Amino acid sequence: MGDYWTTDRTTDNGTTGSARALTAGLLMAGWVALLWVLEGIDVATGHALDTYGISPREMAELRDVVPAAFLHSGWEHVASNSVPLLVLGFIAALAGLRRFAAVVLTIILASGIGVWLTAPENTITLGASGVVFGLLGYLLVRGFVDRRPWDVLIGIGVAVVYGSLLWGVLPTNTGVSWQGHLFGLIGGVAAAFLFRRPSARRGPDTLVTV
Repeated sequence: MGDYWTTDRTTDNGTTGSARALTAGLLMAGWVALLWVLEGIDVATGHALDTYGISPREMAELRDVVPAAFLHSGWEHVASNSVPLLVLGFIAALAGLRRFAAVVLTIILASGIGVWLTAPENTITLGASGVVFGLLGYLLVRGFVDRRPWDVLIGIGVAVVYGSLLWGVLPTNTGVSWQGHLFGLIGGVAAAFLFRRPSARRGPDTLVTV
C-alpha cells in the first residue's frame, strides 16, 4: 500500500506523511491525556468540574458547550471514550491540523448546542462522545465528498470497526445523551461538506463529443 498523499511521500503542503502521522499521534495522545487529567481533578475536587456540563435551555449554559466536551462523569466514562477518540481523531488529523481543528470545533458546537436545545430538563450533559460520533460521521462521508478513493476505503474500514456505535443515536438508554451523539454525528457530516478539499468544489463536467 503506497503513501496516502503523493508518490513523492509528501503532503500537499510539503510535509512528509510520517511527520504528519507523528504530529497527529502526539496531538491525540495529548488530548486523551488531558481528559484523564481533568477527570482526576474533578474527582479530587468532589466533582466540582461537573458544573461546566450543559444544562438545557439556560442562556448562561451556552458558554459550557465547549468545556463540556472535555469533561466526564467518572473513570469508566472517560475510559469508554478514550480509545475511539484516539483512533478516529488520529485518522482525521492526518489530513491536516487546521482542517482537523475546524472539523472538531464544528462537531463540538453542533453536539453541544443540540444538547442545549433538546436535552431533558434537570439534566447535566458532559463527555467527549459527541466528538467521537462527529468524527465517525465525518470519516464515513469524507471520501465521497472529497472524491478520494483512498478516503472512501478508510471510511469503509471505520464503518466496519466502529459502525455499531451508530445505534447510540437512538434513545435507548436514559443515562446516555443520545442527543449529544445524534447532533455530534450531524455536525461531523456537515463538517465534511463545509471543509471539503478545493478539488471537490468543481462545476458540472463538460460534455465532449468525438
